[in-house]
Amino acid sequence: MKILSVFLFVFSIYIFGHVSGTGIRIVNELKSHKNLWMRCYSKNDVIGPKIIPVGYDYVNSFRANIWGTTRFMCTLKQGPNYRHYQNFTAFKQYTAYDNGADWDWRVREDGIYLKKEGGLKKSVDMNKVYDWIN
Repeated sequence: MKILSVFLFVFSIYIFGHVSGTGIRIVNELKSHKNLWMRCYSKNDVIGPKIIPVGYDYVNSFRANIWGTTRFMCTLKQGPNYRHYQNFTAFKQYTAYDNGADWDWRVREDGIYLKKEGGLKKSVDMNKVYDWIN
């Protein structure tokens, strides 16, 4: 019985640690009062579409799963005509041991930038990841 209790305690710590909160943040840093159109989805959730005004952000916190398969895909479109767009992976859990991270996206005229903090992989300083598709 004592062995079972120890096992359950250790297992619960493992599960709690690897189903911790993570999230994505998308900040509109476009110029000339351009709104940002956003729609994101995962296997279980659909977010949006939403319009993010200049200077505002959208934050979505969620729990990474224990199988290491949590992923969010997003489409962003630059207003006012929404001709410039990009489809991309906004969050990806790498393994079951990866408890996720905060993925901070900044949307600018010349592209889409990312800063990652936490998670299994090394944190990443703000850098340009995607260009706009015309």
